[in-house]
Amino acid sequence: MQPFISEKAKKISPSPTLALDAKFKQMKKQGIPVVGFGAGEPDFETPENIKKAGIKAIEEGFTRYTPASGTVELKEAVCAKFKRDLGLDYKPENIVISNGGKHSLTNIFMCICEPGDEVIIPAPFWVSYPEMVKMADGKPVYLNTTEENDFKFTAEELKDAITDKTRALILNSPSNPTGMVYTKEELEEIAKVVVEKDIYVVFDEIYEKLVYEGTHTNIATLGEDIKEKTIIVNGLAKAYAMTGWRIGYTASSAALAKAMGNLQSHATSNPNSIAQAAAVEALNGDQSSVKVMFDEYIKRRDYMVERISKIEGISCVKPNGAFYVFINLKNVLGKEYYGKVISTASEMCDDMLEKALVALVPSEGFGIDGYARLSYATSMETIEEGLNRIEKYLKGEC
Repeated sequence: MQPFISEKAKKISPSPTLALDAKFKQMKKQGIPVVGFGAGEPDFETPENIKKAGIKAIEEGFTRYTPASGTVELKEAVCAKFKRDLGLDYKPENIVISNGGKHSLTNIFMCICEPGDEVIIPAPFWVSYPEMVKMADGKPVYLNTTEENDFKFTAEELKDAITDKTRALILNSPSNPTGMVYTKEELEEIAKVVVEKDIYVVFDEIYEKLVYEGTHTNIATLGEDIKEKTIIVNGLAKAYAMTGWRIGYTASSAALAKAMGNLQSHATSNPNSIAQAAAVEALNGDQSSVKVMFDEYIKRRDYMVERISKIEGISCVKPNGAFYVFINLKNVLGKEYYGKVISTASEMCDDMLEKALVALVPSEGFGIDGYARLSYATSMETIEEGLNRIEKYLKGEC
């Protein structure tokens, strides 16, 4: 007898990035010399001052339940961070601390979506957005962008996509997977539409510390009207190399924050107490480690973009932020490699993993055909070797 599984669960797709990362790690465990560009995880260690804060929390017995939506100390640190970095005023009652950015986003959609509500998701998109919306009984609506426009949508395109069922727009800047960053001027025009149409904007700024040209603009800074419609999502994973600590947070209206806190109190209870203590140190303590990582990422980005430009058949737009390069494979698809025609990005990435022992993420999971995402959150040595293998594969020399 087959076990009963709900229709909702059947509609949720597995994360292609995590599936690829698991396959990559299994191959490495088997001793296969595979090179990975897959997971969006910093290769740096969590900074020492943050680790010591976690150890101190354990030693002092800070290992029990905290308030479900996070400690007052961490909420105050988040508020201070918003004021310091963006000039935004929030109070602890506006903040919810969760078990990572994914948990924060899940809380949001569970609290703002009624069955059938539409959430506009610009494509290419981070792979989990549509699944999170589906989990909340919402309907993902895709707003396609083009490489010619740096994978960004315009205010007019947004306006055309909004219906009377639209509940929210997801806006990720800097973007995963493209690394593109929305300018203040672009966000001002988008904000006008959001306010006029009275929808939420879920502003995911998890890569805010990794903007290489220009400055990061948070849409909530553009006026009180848009701030009221903005739900900010952020976390500690990317900026502080704290992926495994699982601390994310949101800033929103007090009423929505209370609803998310109530939901979380039944779903997971509080985030890890030790990780929360470490997160206070991350936000309030020495920030020099962020600059060290930033400087290294920009070197890697520049090398990767230049190297890709010299590989025949592929290309990329230079990303302005995050730690990804989105390469265009369209000129190499539809051709025969190693005895078979490779028609899609997924087929090419699978074949590269098998033949060249290099792992990159095909673009189908990001809602667009003909591209692949490469992460440069890995060592320069790995980047050089991986790109050499990609070139060798495309030349038919594997």
